[in-house]
Amino acid sequence: MKVMLTSVGRRAYMVKYFKEALGTDGEVHVCNSDDLTVAFNYADKAVISPMIYDEGYIPFLINYCKENEIDMIVSLFDIDLLVLSKAKDRFAEVGTRVVVGDEWFVDICNDKWKTFVFLKENGFDTPKTYLRLKDVEEALSKGEAEFPFIVKPRFGMGSIAVATANDMDELRFYAKRNAKEVEHSYLRFESAAASREEWLIFQECIDGQEYGADVINDFSGNVREIVIRKKLAMRSGETDIAEIEENDSIRDAMKKLGEISKHIGNMDVDVFLKDDKVYVLEMNARFGGGYPFSHVAGCNLPLALVKWCAGEEVDDGLLRARPGTRAFKELEMCAKRESVGK
Repeated sequence: MKVMLTSVGRRAYMVKYFKEALGTDGEVHVCNSDDLTVAFNYADKAVISPMIYDEGYIPFLINYCKENEIDMIVSLFDIDLLVLSKAKDRFAEVGTRVVVGDEWFVDICNDKWKTFVFLKENGFDTPKTYLRLKDVEEALSKGEAEFPFIVKPRFGMGSIAVATANDMDELRFYAKRNAKEVEHSYLRFESAAASREEWLIFQECIDGQEYGADVINDFSGNVREIVIRKKLAMRSGETDIAEIEENDSIRDAMKKLGEISKHIGNMDVDVFLKDDKVYVLEMNARFGGGYPFSHVAGCNLPLALVKWCAGEEVDDGLLRARPGTRAFKELEMCAKRESVGK
């Protein structure tokens, strides 16, 4: 079997996980818009692709998959997901399965305002969220909201253009500054679909314990496992230290979310727990930066995806993570290897 990881970025560990899953009987191919990624070192084959928003991106990938007989594509980047979701049938014509949910749900995940609306409409608790600065100011004047507020991109990820506003002066300052940061980052491509005053969202800050969850669905959109991680330390928007934990309230909310979404593969969800109430913040319809914590605790989703792609059954034990497992991310230096095939 041959698997391609698109927009591989710095997720070298995902290349390693899939190589382990495939063993000696398969190949892991990767692509990125440049070769400034250590992940190229570990792949069997690596190729530089056009930018995601380039009109030649999908034709390039389809042609690559056809020529290299790629069986399955797994994307590791939010912006990539929607483009791939729209082209799933075209990839299927050349024999390649794209592990991505339906277009409607990927669109909701990539748009934090639509995420808020979706969660409210489906009965989930979620922080109060406002789309325009004037809406926040009005809510504050009526006593319907209070500081602090998280100011972040509507179409964002990681820690780009994210700030905490503790008063009105800071709120107005970050609204202006963060919009400029969006304008000068790759987030401008997705943000272009909205007016400038709707590039950001303003979200109530929940003072509770933060969790992450991997909601794992099979290729039929059935919920197969939920792994819950208690976040103990964060850095640049990603989890640095976490511990696998059982929590019935979070599990019930995540199961409901997986059943409604019918997504495929992994969905990485950010959650806060406050006064026994589960607040859902964000959803990422892909492997998230927290997945390695699930993996080292025993969950092997890459192997499950390989088996599902081959038409094999997967025992639920393959996806189960051991509660109480605490793990730490570390930095490791790696020199670029010039011999990687491209």
